[in-house]
Amino acid sequence: MLYFPANSVRMIVKAATLPTDAAIFDLEDAVSLEDKETGRIIARDYVKLIKQRGIQTFVRVNSLTTGLTTEDLELIIVQGLDGVMLAKTETGSDVAELSRMLDKVEKQAGVTRKITKLIPLIESAKGVINTFQIASSSSGRVIAVAFGAGDYCRDLGRDISTVSKDEIELLYARSNIVNMSRAAGVQAIDTPFLGSLTDQEAFHREVKLGVQLGFKGKQCIHPSQIETVNDMFSQSQEEVARAKRIVQAFEIARAKGPGVISFEGKMVDNMTYRQAKETIAQSIEDKMKSTRKAPYVTVSEIFSHTPSRSGRHRRD
Repeated sequence: MLYFPANSVRMIVKAATLPTDAAIFDLEDAVSLEDKETGRIIARDYVKLIKQRGIQTFVRVNSLTTGLTTEDLELIIVQGLDGVMLAKTETGSDVAELSRMLDKVEKQAGVTRKITKLIPLIESAKGVINTFQIASSSSGRVIAVAFGAGDYCRDLGRDISTVSKDEIELLYARSNIVNMSRAAGVQAIDTPFLGSLTDQEAFHREVKLGVQLGFKGKQCIHPSQIETVNDMFSQSQEEVARAKRIVQAFEIARAKGPGVISFEGKMVDNMTYRQAKETIAQSIEDKMKSTRKAPYVTVSEIFSHTPSRSGRHRRD
């Protein structure tokens, strides 16, 4: 998932050419207060440009405590937007309130009811503790829970730049978010890497940790990070080949009766079989994600999405 400022047309056009599976128009930290209205209009009008490249589209809206969330939603909700990410989510009631707002705005905008999905962003100690409540509080809307380490560290009174090499300070929050999200039946998305963009060793180490802990993806703040994240969160050819052998062997044996078989010296039961099937399914999805986007966006595509002067009154 790649972040970019919602008020930057140049970065939006660039995002349309990248092999990311999801793009996040950021209306929160990346956009100053005086530019938020412009960001809302641009986000609304450029959703289709991103969508037509096969990329899922999300908007990170301002937290409920800012009083800006309603204004964000009233302009950005259009047919084609996949969902919104709620900054600084702390309780299930935050998600429930946002869901009620979406019910109202979807009706006003004339878009399909309940089509806008939610990704609560956990950025505080309170949010970490309430992750299961957050992940399970809005049936049908919440599809993932994301972690934001920067604000989480600030909430603990720590500077993100002082986090240790092995990031032990973040281990509890990460593990809790993964486990609680899984228990609620939704995916967990790891924090953006907040170190130096030139520190590739640290970046690789953090992505690997996210994979090991059970995250299903990672937020990116720079295009150079996408390829590494895609590669490390994808199934290797060896893993897929082994999964296919397991499935084949288990299905042949099951046809004869046994519920457990020995495969390459290890026991294979129904759980292992299902896991192998998931690995194969994920490899197919990974191949779809890695389909290369066109390396450019045409002038006609850009101008067909130029924001309207009518602002709030335009609905697609």
